[in-house]
Amino acid sequence: MKAMILAAGFGKRMLPLTETTPKPLLTIHGKPLIFYVIEQLAKAGIENIVINHAYLGEQIEQQCGDGERFGVNISYSAEEQPLETAGGIRKALPLLGDKPFIVVNADIHTDYDFRQLVQKDLAEYLAHLVLVDNPEHHKKGDFALANGKLSLVDGEWLTYSGMALLHPAIFQQYPQYKGALAPLLRQSINDGLLGGEHFFGAWHDVGTPERLQALNAKGNL
Repeated sequence: MKAMILAAGFGKRMLPLTETTPKPLLTIHGKPLIFYVIEQLAKAGIENIVINHAYLGEQIEQQCGDGERFGVNISYSAEEQPLETAGGIRKALPLLGDKPFIVVNADIHTDYDFRQLVQKDLAEYLAHLVLVDNPEHHKKGDFALANGKLSLVDGEWLTYSGMALLHPAIFQQYPQYKGALAPLLRQSINDGLLGGEHFFGAWHDVGTPERLQALNAKGNL
């Protein structure tokens, strides 16, 4: 199985830290955020990783290299301008192949075991999303979860973690969505094609300087 790390955003909420450094290379205890993600994917047995980038993307390529230091193979999908989530994934599909692949945001910090997704059978679904308890900065959540199926009506409302297993067919099913991923996911939910799970472990959306500072103030993570 392959994985894609989404690393093409401008990181505007992280200013001024991202004026000269792309958000995935901001550090927790001296290690870039994206390194944690790569290491966890490698631990789960993922050998081939695609990273998309745009803003200051050459720094990401310089730091991550070809993946040898992590025991993986890394390829890059460069975007002249960020294509947003669905557009970025769609552009990278030739590198990802025709089988389900893991997608993970570069700006999260978690102890999620990606082997859970490696072993997941999508069955009748086009995607499987990992959901978490709603954080203070996103109390309403994104989607409802009931009996392993996502809904926009019934179930427990939770927040999308930025981790998922996607089948490339989802982009054939909804060719009109080339920008953000959220509208595509909502349409898939309306069509009954999305499954999910509630993850109870450590998870942090490192979206602001304050959240980054709070993680750096903690002990071992």
